[in-house]
Amino acid sequence: MKAAERCFGGMKGREPGTKIGKPSKEDTVAQLPDGMKITWLGHATFIVQGPDGKRYLIDPFVDSNPACPGDLKDVGKLDAILVTHGHADHIADLVPIAKKTGAPVLCIVEIGAWLAGQGVDNVIAMNKGGSAQIAGITVHMTQAIHSGGINLGDEIIYGGEPSGLVLEFSNGFKLYHAGDTAVFGDMALIAKLLAPDWAMLPIGDFYTMGPRSAAEAIRLLGVKTVIPMHYGTFPVLSGTPEQLADEAADVSGLEIVAIGPGDSIG
Repeated sequence: MKAAERCFGGMKGREPGTKIGKPSKEDTVAQLPDGMKITWLGHATFIVQGPDGKRYLIDPFVDSNPACPGDLKDVGKLDAILVTHGHADHIADLVPIAKKTGAPVLCIVEIGAWLAGQGVDNVIAMNKGGSAQIAGITVHMTQAIHSGGINLGDEIIYGGEPSGLVLEFSNGFKLYHAGDTAVFGDMALIAKLLAPDWAMLPIGDFYTMGPRSAAEAIRLLGVKTVIPMHYGTFPVLSGTPEQLADEAADVSGLEIVAIGPGDSIG
């Protein structure tokens, strides 16, 4: 793990116990369960390592991702690939990585049908509200408020609706990747029915919710540990973790884990 180089300065104006930065065992902050690790490749792309060492790639936007460090362009061995929706900044490298690694892909039904036409047949094609087992975890597919077309050159084809994903590991830990979304009231149902421990939330604005809406998502979800994503990759994605911390200053005990692309937690 790199040093906590993105641990942003003072807490002026924030509630006691509300923190922003990267957790370390020296701090009194939330920790991932033993054996788990989260690496941010930039944008909304993550590699999550489960407690048994299995590796899950979420939203494979790697080679053309300007935020992804060069030494992570080769994602290595994967046990599963998880997809939230069909936009190019989430699936640009889905087909080549799926073919190279042989890892099964979990996605919404329409993306699964498209993948079959691309020669990728190791697919779990499901829909929102459902749960599926893949590579030792249970994935719950949730609502997301966004669009979901697949870019094919100058053409956009229907790629089904966007989704969020809650990853439930064998140790009981639950990680919510919201995908690209606006805030929506039924995030309270995600909290009630799935009770995620940590949440990955987009904060960049313009294409997704910005910091103010993401702060409301935090309140609806009831989570105390949040990893901001989908910001800073392109100039238009102007929301920042500092702004999120200010907007969510009323949430007691909140930790905003703002890591840089290529950094890991765990």
